[in-house]
This record gives sequence, C-alpha cells and structure tokens, in this order.
Amino acid sequence: MANIAAKRIKREFKEVVKSEEMAGGAIKLELVNDSFTELQGEIAGPPDTPYEGGTFLLEIKVPETYPFNPPKIRFMTKIWHPNVSSVTGAICLDILKDQWAAALTLRTVLLSIQALLSAAEPNDPQDAVVAKQYRENPQLFNLTARHWTNVYAGGPTPIWEFNQKVQRLLDMGIDEHQARVALSTYDWELEQATEQLFS
Repeated sequence: MANIAAKRIKREFKEVVKSEEMAGGAIKLELVNDSFTELQGEIAGPPDTPYEGGTFLLEIKVPETYPFNPPKIRFMTKIWHPNVSSVTGAICLDILKDQWAAALTLRTVLLSIQALLSAAEPNDPQDAVVAKQYRENPQLFNLTARHWTNVYAGGPTPIWEFNQKVQRLLDMGIDEHQARVALSTYDWELEQATEQLFS
C-alpha cells in the first residue's frame, strides 16, 4: 500500500479507537489484515429507528489512492433500507462517491453511514423495492426493517407474524433468506411471494 495511504489509515484507525463514539459503543473499527487495506467497521442501529438494538458489520476496503479516493464500503450484515442493496450490501451515499473529499476520515464515514440509517434518502435509492415500500407503506417498511434487524443484526424485536410466514415457506422447502426476501418484496403477502418463488 502506498505510504501516504498507510500512514493516514493508521492515524484514522487510532482516531476511531480513541473516539467517544467507540467508547459509547456507537461505532467500532477492526483490522482484517496487517496492511491496513481491509478493515471491518461496526455501527450500532440508531435509537428511535427500526435498526435500534442491532449491530451492523461493514466491509471496508481502502484503495492505494486513499485519501484522494473514497474507501469501498458495503454492509456485511443484511439490512432492509432504501439506500442499501438488500442483495449485495452496496451503499448509496454521496460521500462514498462523487462528494468524497480528502478531508473526510473513517470516523466521519462511519458516523455518516449510521446517520443514513436515521434519515433514508428514498429518492436516491440503492434498492428500488425497499424505497417503494418506504414511500408507499411506511408502517410496513418499519416492521420489515425491524424484522430484518432482529433476524440478521441481533435486534430485540421479533415480529412473530413475519416469522410464521417465513416458516410456512421453509416448510415448502424454500431457503430461509430467499423466503424472507420474497415476503419482504411482496409486502408480506404469502400468496404473491409463493407464486413468485415457484414461477
């Protein structure tokens, strides 16, 4: 890794480790390898959101051209959010693309991603299906996001009705995650989800 990038990442890594957000459990950063090119971030689901109580892991890949180019970051924990792909975990956030500035740091990026969980941008979605549900049926979106947080991120609130519908599809031989995606996509209408899965 280029010297400038390595030095900068080491400094930023220390900044996160010493931050009050890390002390409070809001964000966390760990090295995946010794070269500082791969890190694992962790953010806590913000209070008063469907993500509250969940812990979300992020894969962070730092390019050799850092800090002049942004790190590549994606959610490793599955999440139901308009600006995050429910399939790949890719994040739609301007500072990770064209609004990146060399003055930004890993700490500010982690905090920005956490803030995105509190304030989605449905008009600039990464996942059109989730964004549609967010706009057209906010109550169902909240329940679905809470359900995904419970199942994938250790969130505290199980949605029993959704769990039963997933179980019905499991009993038909459908993979659990596939079943959850189909039900989430079709607003938890079991018949429509089943039709889509078996068509």
